Amino acid sequence: MGKTAFVFPGQGSQFAGMGEDLARQYPEARAVFERADAALGESLSRLCFEGPDDQLRLTANTQPAILTASLAAFAVLAARGARFDGVAGHSLGEYSAIGAAGGLGVEDLVRAVRKRGQLMQEAVPVGVGAMSAVLGPARDLVEACCREASTGGEAVVAANFNAPEQTVIAGHAGAVARAGELLVARGAKRVVPLPVSAPFHSPLMAPARAGLAPVLAALPFAGLSVALYNNVDAAPVADADAVRDGLVRQVDAPVRWVELVERMVADGFDTFVEVGPGSVLSGLIRRIARPVATAQAGTAEQVEAYLAKQG
Repeated sequence: MGKTAFVFPGQGSQFAGMGEDLARQYPEARAVFERADAALGESLSRLCFEGPDDQLRLTANTQPAILTASLAAFAVLAARGARFDGVAGHSLGEYSAIGAAGGLGVEDLVRAVRKRGQLMQEAVPVGVGAMSAVLGPARDLVEACCREASTGGEAVVAANFNAPEQTVIAGHAGAVARAGELLVARGAKRVVPLPVSAPFHSPLMAPARAGLAPVLAALPFAGLSVALYNNVDAAPVADADAVRDGLVRQVDAPVRWVELVERMVADGFDTFVEVGPGSVLSGLIRRIARPVATAQAGTAEQVEAYLAKQG
């Protein structure tokens, strides 16, 4: 029998209304939102349920909001005995995955990702950095164009390896634009600028990494109940120190999602359940590793459907 992975979404999956049906129908989900509200001293739940979108898109809000909605969905699954053998999360989603595996409680997690969002936003002045999604070329060509475009004190790197033909580049805005032009000239299907506020997972995030390290060092990480396949190494970890170290290093290092999923499949995972808002990861996973099974568990209807299938 194959293994089941619970995977957790990252920034970009948020929407006004996320988690509201879960909180309304399930006391376990409602309790997660209440704990997050108390930890932050504000109504994060209202922002999740009602928006407005412009506030929900702010990195310092987006990160705790997605984390809380994801953990609320997980709490419903866990309370009903849903089985899982490993966890992973895309960027921010790695924090949700750690919560699901027992590494930290809701309060510590939501405060940590609020600080992470603030540090990432503050690391680079608005307009200095940029990110673009590159569709089509293989990884080697993307990396070569990034190296060529990194001139004049400006840098651009491959930041997210999301699928075999989808890579996100990040860095100084000028270098990102130059890399995009090179990639289009060399056969990229499309290069799409992303509406983000900072160049995540690039060397420009070094100040955020330095600021986050002592925050994470102060938190009481526990060993995990199942393996976490982390972004920075695309490898399983469970030891508390290794989990913490991976979170620090991922701030300015690429998200190796393709390799992570391939490693999980090689280790026997054949079902991936996206726990939290949206369905982005399910689509990426199907493009990386067919014919694995995918499912979503981010709304009350999806959670009920998944649980019904499990019997």
